[in-house]
Amino acid sequence: MSTVDFLHGPFPAPIDPPEGFDPTGPDRFFNRELSWIAFNWRVLDEASNPRVPLLERVRFLSISATNLDEFYTVRVAGLRELDRAGNSTLSIDGKTPAEQLALINESARALMATQQETYGVLRAALEAEGMLILDRSAIAAEDRAFLEDYFLDKVFPMLSPLAIDPAHPFPFIPNEGFCLAMQIERRADGFRRDALLPVPQQIDRFIQLPVTGGALRFLPLEELLLDQLHMLFPGYVARTSCAFRVLRDSDIEVEEEAEDLVREFEVALKRRRRGEVVRLKITAGAEPALRDLIMDELGVRPDEVVEVEGLLGMADVKELVVDSRRDLQWPPFSPRIPERVQDHDGDMFAAIRQKDMLLHHPYETFDMVVRFLKQAASDPDVLAIKQTLYRTSRDSPIVDALCEAAEAGKSVTAFVELKARFDEAANIRQSRRLERAGAHVVYGFIHYKTHAKISAVVRREGDRLVTYTHFGTGNYHPITARIYTDLSLFTCDAALGRDATRVFNYLSGYAEPSKLENLAISPLTLKSSLLEMISAEADHARAGRPAQIWAKMNSLVEPDVIDALYAASQAGVQISLVVRGICGLRPGIKGLSENIRVKSVVGRFLEHSRIVCFGCGHGLPSEQSRVFISSADWMGRNLLRRVETLVEIKNRTVKAQIVQQIMAANLHDEAQSWVLDGMGTYVRRLPTDPSGDDRPLFSCHKFFMENPSLSGRGSAGARDVPKLAHAPD
Repeated sequence: MSTVDFLHGPFPAPIDPPEGFDPTGPDRFFNRELSWIAFNWRVLDEASNPRVPLLERVRFLSISATNLDEFYTVRVAGLRELDRAGNSTLSIDGKTPAEQLALINESARALMATQQETYGVLRAALEAEGMLILDRSAIAAEDRAFLEDYFLDKVFPMLSPLAIDPAHPFPFIPNEGFCLAMQIERRADGFRRDALLPVPQQIDRFIQLPVTGGALRFLPLEELLLDQLHMLFPGYVARTSCAFRVLRDSDIEVEEEAEDLVREFEVALKRRRRGEVVRLKITAGAEPALRDLIMDELGVRPDEVVEVEGLLGMADVKELVVDSRRDLQWPPFSPRIPERVQDHDGDMFAAIRQKDMLLHHPYETFDMVVRFLKQAASDPDVLAIKQTLYRTSRDSPIVDALCEAAEAGKSVTAFVELKARFDEAANIRQSRRLERAGAHVVYGFIHYKTHAKISAVVRREGDRLVTYTHFGTGNYHPITARIYTDLSLFTCDAALGRDATRVFNYLSGYAEPSKLENLAISPLTLKSSLLEMISAEADHARAGRPAQIWAKMNSLVEPDVIDALYAASQAGVQISLVVRGICGLRPGIKGLSENIRVKSVVGRFLEHSRIVCFGCGHGLPSEQSRVFISSADWMGRNLLRRVETLVEIKNRTVKAQIVQQIMAANLHDEAQSWVLDGMGTYVRRLPTDPSGDDRPLFSCHKFFMENPSLSGRGSAGARDVPKLAHAPD
């Protein structure tokens, strides 16, 4: 196949449009939901990647299952509701909710079947490494005493075996609830009844047995329960049994006119547990009467039932990633402390005063963000701290620092987002803790989520006030910051400090900022700013000047932005996109997008940073380029229904770090990259050298682990990334 070079490529050459293709109609977009499933296929593929350590492959399998569960409880649940309400609103690619549900069902079932096949392969590979997953038929006599003690001490008190009859109606099964259903028979007279045994979600799924002969052995909890049924139903035996697991609609709706937003969310969280069932997974070959009983009681249709030959609750296999087998996991990696911070004996304010600093997490430790806020809390010259909180950890050192600052008498304002999906309850707890400490807590807008990542620290220095600002692309979450790739800009630039203050005032007072100097925000100016800059790059191309756009994000589905990129491509702009997840843009179609190339990087770390770079008539990289970091993906929700930031980088070193180090390495990556073609297929090319021997594949993750960030005093840059520019066909 003819190829073009895409920072070392190979990328497919542009293709002719398919027969009947309408470049002005819905055909020009990929379906959002199917594109998300394609992303989860890429995640699952890592579970079969021989270059990935075995237990990390198990972890990828678990992640793919967790992702799919959340997809069903939110996206599928929403489409299902639209379909049942008779809503025929079309997706950007022209499909009704019913048509999308049918396509999702087909692809998701294939994905689930492949998950089971992958589990079988991994189970055999684990056994070869001395890690055995047993069933109850393989329980050895010498394990009986251990398992009986384990059952009585750690499991039996948590169980509620239920007979199903008019006096004992079918119980409520919560979201992600896992149960054993059975027909039991009384030994004395052969009397039969249906019974149910909910499996407690608070207990580990895989029980580790005592080590024998050097092997690690695990018994699934449901196998232990079936083995110990005589303790739960004395005098009965099981004639037939099956397992099932339910997923429920987990979206939350709140009243727009709610007088107390916190209380409204507390009520809504209780409603979430009782959402309608959107998927039922059940053991294949279940006794028909038992299967029908479960379906009737849960109110599910046949198309919502998935029969499983294998393991239900695949997400739980993450429990097999045990510390005792570190040899089967990624080699240990310790995030760096930036040299510039060390030069100043850990003083974050001194390091920031010297020059703007951009940290690349997890390669540079997120502890620097925590240190910044802890130092602010204890510094007598700090007068005020303002902070957005979208997601953070349960025992958050960020919240600890804010509470400490408030208790010390500093002015602390925390902008807590209650609508952060699945973190609503945690954020309510954190907000109450902050209020008890004396912080002022603001919940932002009812209609918009506050997704921007901003901290501002006001410090008295001599006779003036200096604002130290942190802008991030990721959440203030120390746990996820270990595996998410994100950017942290630290600056005491006065203009950016004023911009941050204006955003905070917008959040607290609803007053739209009249002037922003180096910042664009959604839902006000971010989308229009992007469209203007894309259009300006197209003007450079039409004038015969070098024109390029490099961008990196998690998702790209906003139709106006995609159409602007198409127009720029048609004008001659060379567009290189790194889109980890959902992509609604068709790249490489002649006459539409022949100058656009899209890749997705999936590997050890979850790509999460958002970047966009414009050549401005000089190409990339150049001194004249404009470079931005952002909290926003290019989706309708981010650009129209959230408060997000787009921060322009003015410091030369930081610009070089983003363009010549971060973007160059991402675009050059081979080891973890998938290439999207114009028909919606992602292809992974793992090239070999001409001799046929495997050559080392360039990995951006490995590159970043080995090379400090430029603004933190590193030196690796463009010259260390093998190739930097497009080459002609």
